Amino acid sequence: MDNTSYCNLNNEEQLREVTVKIGLERVDMQKGITVEALLNSNATELVMSSEFARKQGFRLKKINKPIHVRNVDGSFNKEGPIKHTVEVNIYYQEHRERTEIDIIGGQKWSVILGMLWLVCHNPEIDWKIGEVMMMRCLEECGKQWRPKQGKLG
Repeated sequence: MDNTSYCNLNNEEQLREVTVKIGLERVDMQKGITVEALLNSNATELVMSSEFARKQGFRLKKINKPIHVRNVDGSFNKEGPIKHTVEVNIYYQEHRERTEIDIIGGQKWSVILGMLWLVCHNPEIDWKIGEVMMMRCLEECGKQWRPKQGKLG
């Protein structure tokens, strides 16, 4: 008897993109917005679309040495290297952190939370329904704010 177990999901269920609505606060103006961010273990860092950063008026901070990034297929990003970051406060459930996000062109998503963020905060993810809970958040993340649906500011 074969003990192999198969999960009978259709293609749509298997290819679920898990997103979270996060609060982003511009630290230079204490102005907040709500944005849908993609959780992506294929991305290493936190990244923000250059178009989104421009539209929202984020203050870009030039980095000393551009960072060449590769796409999932191994090719270099056609928009070129990362040359800027933005400093933000991120809010999700009881999670709060101040961090820098790399600015990159040619992105479908406004914000991507990559593998380093996922490992650091180790969220509990229900991939079937797309629910993300910050059950193992670090003490330093601050547990003083819970975003509501809709705009922050």
